[in-house]
Amino acid sequence: MNPQPGGFVIDGTLGGGGHAREIIARLAPGGTFLGVDWNRTSVRRTGEALATEFGSRGVRMLFAHGSYANLPMMLRERRLPPADGLFLDLGLSSDELTGYGLSFAHDEPLDMRYGDHAARPSATDLVDRASREELARIIRTYGEDRNAERIATAIVRARTARRIRTTAELASLIERVVPRRGRLHPATRTFQALRIEVNHELEELERALSELTNIVHGGGRIAIITFHSLEDRLVKHRFAELARAHAAQLVFKKPTIPGPDEIRRNPRSRSAKLRALELSDDHTA
Repeated sequence: MNPQPGGFVIDGTLGGGGHAREIIARLAPGGTFLGVDWNRTSVRRTGEALATEFGSRGVRMLFAHGSYANLPMMLRERRLPPADGLFLDLGLSSDELTGYGLSFAHDEPLDMRYGDHAARPSATDLVDRASREELARIIRTYGEDRNAERIATAIVRARTARRIRTTAELASLIERVVPRRGRLHPATRTFQALRIEVNHELEELERALSELTNIVHGGGRIAIITFHSLEDRLVKHRFAELARAHAAQLVFKKPTIPGPDEIRRNPRSRSAKLRALELSDDHTA
């Protein structure tokens, strides 16, 4: 990212502020930081913590609730210019894994909707109403699970007797029809698929990728961490498209991945891939 004193950097996935702290420290003095997150609680808590920690460092800190896909509109509303850098971490922070039904590590209502998406169907709605064919498509496409048809059939059969309402109920159902092999729980890919479908995650990422040259100015950098192949493929292709058009150059040709020590310290990092891009001064793609 190479943030410099006096620069302007956006963290589009603020979360608990781990990356934000490293960025803000390098923008002082005189810099501007914009932190965005879909989770109102994260925006409030992290914003307050960062303001307390860095309030005397001479960095203008702004915080916004919403999707990073709407960054061009956020910049216009705040009369901010394109940034020197944009950072996106597409993983979920630990705080976001509780209270939304996103993980079967906790028995919670099967909701999965981010932020203000209450008008969208929840994961319970999908599991309860979608056809077997539609459920299989979602699990196969967004979960990349070869057991998609078997899982979809089991869900449709089970819901005729009782509505599936909680994360534990769904995880238990899947584990009965797809026995556990190795480290990965058999429900992991289905939960990922439902979360992506409920929140239109890939569409949001595609929108943001199409607007990169309106979010960051020429010479600025973009860094994105992905956690599964569907996200990474979109980022990889968009970065390659910009590079082929001479609108940008890759900071490194291959993604940076965690080493064994980092994975031992933080097992959730094992699937992370970091890609970075520097826009050309005359970007038109």
